[in-house]
Formats: sequence, C-alpha cells, structure tokens
Amino acid sequence: MALSTSVLDCDAVALADLVRKRELQPLELVDASIAAIESVGADLNAVNTPMFELARREAEAASADAPFVGVPYLLKDIRVRYAGVPTSDGSALLRDRPAEFDSEIVRRYKRAGLICLGKTNAPEFGLTATTEPRAFGPTRNPWDLGRTPGGSSGGAAAAVAARLVPLAHGSDGGGSIRIPASCCGVVGLKPTRGRNPLGPDYGDLMGGLVVEHALTVSVRDCAALLDATAGPDLGDPYWAPPPTRPFLQEVGSPPGALRIAVSTQGHVGSAAAPECVQAVASATSLLESLGHHVEEAEPDYDVAAFRRAFTAIWFSNLAATLAGHVQDFGSEAVTSACEPATLIYGVRGKHISGAEYVGAVTVLQKIARTVARFFQRFDLWLTPTVATPPPPLGFLHPGPVDSDVRPFARRVKEFAPYTPLANATGQPAISLPLHWTDEELPVGVHFTARFGGEVTLLRLAAQLEEARPWRGRRPPVCAA
Repeated sequence: MALSTSVLDCDAVALADLVRKRELQPLELVDASIAAIESVGADLNAVNTPMFELARREAEAASADAPFVGVPYLLKDIRVRYAGVPTSDGSALLRDRPAEFDSEIVRRYKRAGLICLGKTNAPEFGLTATTEPRAFGPTRNPWDLGRTPGGSSGGAAAAVAARLVPLAHGSDGGGSIRIPASCCGVVGLKPTRGRNPLGPDYGDLMGGLVVEHALTVSVRDCAALLDATAGPDLGDPYWAPPPTRPFLQEVGSPPGALRIAVSTQGHVGSAAAPECVQAVASATSLLESLGHHVEEAEPDYDVAAFRRAFTAIWFSNLAATLAGHVQDFGSEAVTSACEPATLIYGVRGKHISGAEYVGAVTVLQKIARTVARFFQRFDLWLTPTVATPPPPLGFLHPGPVDSDVRPFARRVKEFAPYTPLANATGQPAISLPLHWTDEELPVGVHFTARFGGEVTLLRLAAQLEEARPWRGRRPPVCAA
C-alpha cells in the first residue's frame, strides 16, 4: 500500500493492523501525521506543544505486539503528565515547566503502542466550553474557522475531526469530551467514574466529576482504547465495575430492543435550538426503525440545587489549585499570569467553606440516587449534546472581564445544559455525530447509560454508526 495522507482517514484499529501486516512502518505513519499537523497548524491551532522528534524516536523503537502499535495520538494539555514535557493547563503560568514523570494513563497509552505527537490546546484550567486560552490563542473549528471547537478538549476534537490523528486524549468534568465531540463531529465518550485511572497525582478529582478518555473517529477506536486504559491503579479510592469481556468485542454485538427516554428541554429552562431538536428527532426516528422503544421522559431532580452544588465544587477546587500555585510561584506571578475570569472564580471558591463543600457533595450524591432510579425504567436517556450548533469564537469566552462574569457564565450554562449531570452521577455518556445542519455544521446527540453501562452505549453507538455512517464527512480543513 502506498503511503499517502489518505491513510490518515483510517481509524486507529485499521492503522495498527496495517503496521502489524508490515504494510506501514510506525515512522511512516508518524511522519504522515506530523506533516498533516504542520499543513493545517496555522488554520486550526489545535496543537500547542509539538513533540515530533520524541515521537519519531519512539516510532523507531515501536513493538509490533501492542494493540495500537505505531498509531499517533495527541495528549490534552490539562493535568495529565508526560515526562520531560510541560503540562500547561492552558496557562502561561505553567507552560515552561516540564513534567518529571508520566501519568498512569500515559503509561498505559505507551504500553498499548500509541505514540504521542504533542499536546492539544485547552482553555485555562479547563474552565469553559470553548478553547481560547490567552496563553496559546484560540483553536478553530475545522468545519468553520470562525467558530469554536468546543471545550475544554477542543484542541483534541479539532485534531481528530481534521484527521490529523485518529484519536486524541481528552478529559471531562462537565462535558469537556462530549461538548467538543458535538462541535467537531466526532465520537466522544465520558466513561463511568473510576473506569480510567487519574493517578498518580489524583485519586478522586473534583469530588468524582472528572474522568479521562478520548475523542475518536470511530466507535471501535473508542472501545479498543478503553480496553487499553481501563482498570484500577494502585491506591485508587474506588473503581468502576469491570466488564465481562473486552469492550471491543461489544462493537457489533446486537444491543437488543432498548428502552430509551428522550427529552430536549435544557435543564436551565432554555430551549434547544431548532437544529438540535431536529437532531434528536432524527435520531429518535432512526432508533425506532431499529426496533428500540423511545418515549418522552427525563429524570426529576432539583435543578437549582444541582447547579449550586456543582458550581461550589468547581470553584472550590479551582481555589485549591490556585492556592497551590501561589505556594510554588508566589501571589504576584499567579495574578499576572492567569486570566481575569480564572482569578475571579478562584476568589469565589476561596469563600466556600469546608462545610459548604461537604454539603455540595451530599446534594450531588442524593441527586445521583434519584437519577439512578430513573434508569431502572430506561436503558438510556437521549438528549442533545449541546443546545446550539457551534457558536462563533468569543461567544463562550469571558474576554477582558472585571468582577462581573455573570453574562459569560449564563452563556456557557445555556449552551451546555445537558452534559454536567452525568459527571455528578458518575454515569457513562457519549456524544455521537449523527446530524449536520444546512450550513454543514455538526450537531451531536447525547446518550447517557446506567452506572457501569458502557457496554450498552458502545453496542448502540456501533449500530447507529453502521446505520448512519459519519466518517465519510470531512470538514473543509482536513488532512485526508
């Protein structure tokens, strides 16, 4: 097979198979991805920290028996460490501080044969649903360069959508994998709480809201990567129930006739845009044609209490993060390096007491039990992923703010009302690219399953991918 950029239109499972058959060499594959990144780098600004020479050295030493041998990927530049490479958290404060060790999930990526080409752009400390950090500049959506790719895993989603790599690491504390998956037209799974490790730095991060996984071009890549990374690490405070067989074996297995609840009303009282309602209606018709039972229903819980508790946990964790940086760098350095909204939210977090934090955790745990009872009636819950197609750059970014960030906060809340609940309950949820607008902008649909229910999500996702394939759609900014 002659190597060309069209190779990059393959998914990761297919690429690894080509390497094992010796039809491709890992170094050839890595060089093809590097060339793709360089060709669209100025347009997308998806990769903020290239690791090209390190990747080439790893490709030359690749082991042929790994499941993803020679496959290039990208690592989100938030929290996760790669030895010798800075983890900036999207902030100028940390952009020149190399990590001293690998995070556990990076160790598992390496064991799986994946080769990291660099770090992807993310908003400062992952705080918003767009990727426009002051330190690195905005990442642009490959479907429309004037629009956001979503956030906080926006660089990862843009890179995968543009076929720079077949998969890219992401993290999700309120929708940060699924939101950019919707905006960029790729697959984004938030696994069950505790499915993937957060060590060695963290055991429970933000009260269990945050999980790690990836953005992928195919469902089978999503499943195969989960097989490579899932499972407890030493010292984990808890972990997800193990599957009975590899997740990849579930892809193509019949999901059965599922009971699926559907709703489109945003959980802050605002209605979804017509395009997002249409995406859900179209998905509903497809599901019914495949033999699933779909009915309008949604969990009944105290939305106002949820929002207060969720915000308290986010702000107090940000305050703790900034306090640690003040110890390391000093107050003046933190104040001058960090963005205004980060500092404002950090101050608000400092005023949340320990008792209030514990109360917020308790509220979310009670809501999780309420939602779990809803899933005794239904196998899945279908909603839009976000409330509008990807908005213009700047709309979800606070900009040069003073003490009033309420308009910005309201815009983010109204744009992404559907995704945070699964972070609070720990349930797995996935965004699938099943719909495009008349302007050729992707609109994802969002499925939530029971705690530990990735099998149901992956079986259904594979069935939908077969019924309505999306990989043939390529954005205007595309390497393949």
